[in-house]
Amino acid sequence: MDQIRVRGGQALKGTIRISGAKNAALPLMTVGLLTDQPVVLRNVPALADIESMTNLLRQHGVRITAIEGEAGTWTLDGSDIVSTLAPYDLVRKMRASVLVLGPLLTRFGEATVSMPGGCAIGNRPVDLHLKGLEALGAQIEIESGYVHARAPKGGLTGGRVTFPMISVGATENLLTAAALASGETELVNAAREPEIVDLANLLISMGAEIEGAGSDTIRIQGKPTLGAADHRVLPDRIETGTYAMAVGAAGGEVLLEGAEAGLLDAAFDVLRRAGMTVTQEATGIRVSRPCDRLVGVDAMTEPYPGFPTDLQAQLMAMLTVADGASMITETIFENRFMHVPELARMGANITVHHSSALVRGVAGLTGAPVMATDLRASVSLVLAALAAKGETTVNRVYHLDRGYAGLVEKLTACGADIARLQGQRAAAEE
Repeated sequence: MDQIRVRGGQALKGTIRISGAKNAALPLMTVGLLTDQPVVLRNVPALADIESMTNLLRQHGVRITAIEGEAGTWTLDGSDIVSTLAPYDLVRKMRASVLVLGPLLTRFGEATVSMPGGCAIGNRPVDLHLKGLEALGAQIEIESGYVHARAPKGGLTGGRVTFPMISVGATENLLTAAALASGETELVNAAREPEIVDLANLLISMGAEIEGAGSDTIRIQGKPTLGAADHRVLPDRIETGTYAMAVGAAGGEVLLEGAEAGLLDAAFDVLRRAGMTVTQEATGIRVSRPCDRLVGVDAMTEPYPGFPTDLQAQLMAMLTVADGASMITETIFENRFMHVPELARMGANITVHHSSALVRGVAGLTGAPVMATDLRASVSLVLAALAAKGETTVNRVYHLDRGYAGLVEKLTACGADIARLQGQRAAAEE
């Protein structure tokens, strides 16, 4: 099994090109199920999760073709859908697979989708998706691990859906389902993430009528059909924040090319309070750590526009070597401190009490063998390794492949001593 080896102590200096956002690209890809016209997506990241969604969509009958000479540009053709079944073997690999439910149901009147799998970072039920679809007239049964959904004769009908709690996935599923439902749909307490806005913008370019994306109330006027589109995936704000925090942990100065500061205001506010410099430039965002050590800061994860839960582990890794204490409170997922024991193996001083973690900064970390437990936890260990003295080996790096394209290459180009050890070579060096 592959490992990542990091020899810490090297400041980062250079340019990192920010990839397209995984969390935007996945729901955008499902739009290929909504129309028989071609949908072109640009800036699609090369990730394991993208490959999983590609395999699922092809199983449904979507023809996905890479445009030669344009990396990350694909055409999706849903003119010949052959199946409305999303089988367990494909869906179990990734929670975002459930996002095919809305498009299949609204266009074809039926869908059978396996209950999803994914990272073990807490309970993320799909009941909000299902109750929302029921509000549009869907009949839903759950049997043998599958969701069986059927629209009434004549299709889904617009309605008012009030989410009892904010859910990005449920908002996305209902947004795509409502695009072809008859009448008006109103989504109340909707997620406000930039990825929601990106999805709405694609649907609008296909002929959908949508107002309020980016606010807590979205209104959709359903259309009988949707047309072709050409859309560029927005830059990955989580990747942006991750590399910014890598600079905070290791020191140095890096231009995050293609990044947009407006997508990450809450996180950059925390970094500035810790002592980092963050500046928007014409080609991206320049981040630097002008001081020898950052200072401890407090942060609480919240739905957008608050501090992202997907950056909590990276922030914690950075703050393990800050001067003073920091309090990090996790309000989104109940099991997202699994990286703490691994950071402690490297010398971090962290005390967890319920949903909060008290991080007392130490003078330095020491390299050690560590094990990743989920996507964001895995990259937090890489960040800690960049700051540590000596060598760190990170195991279970397949988690990283789900969300970070070219991580080793990007960090190496900025001066990090990092390498991916594959299979037998990793075992030989143990």
